[in-house]
Amino acid sequence: MEKIAFRMFLNPGQADEYRRRHDAIWPELAALLRASGIHDYSIYLDEEHHVLFAALHRESGHTMDLLPSQPVMRRWWAYMADLMRCNADGSPVVEPLPRMFHLD
Repeated sequence: MEKIAFRMFLNPGQADEYRRRHDAIWPELAALLRASGIHDYSIYLDEEHHVLFAALHRESGHTMDLLPSQPVMRRWWAYMADLMRCNADGSPVVEPLPRMFHLD
């Protein structure tokens, strides 16, 4: 199991809607994420800077790299595109964050 973290960028004024949509995450999307080997996935908000911080565990042999090809993932990205900074293909802008410290 590997833990990774990354950040994404929320458009100002969209925090409530972002939370509302994630509170009602589509069951088929949650199932896809789990099936790809993702566990213990959390997203936090730095309200002052509109930065989303995400952390998750992924299994060895995960298939996260295949998520962009999945129709439900692409529909979710389109659904969320008005709330956050996105790439030309509709995916959210994601910046990996290197681990600087860990205490077990």
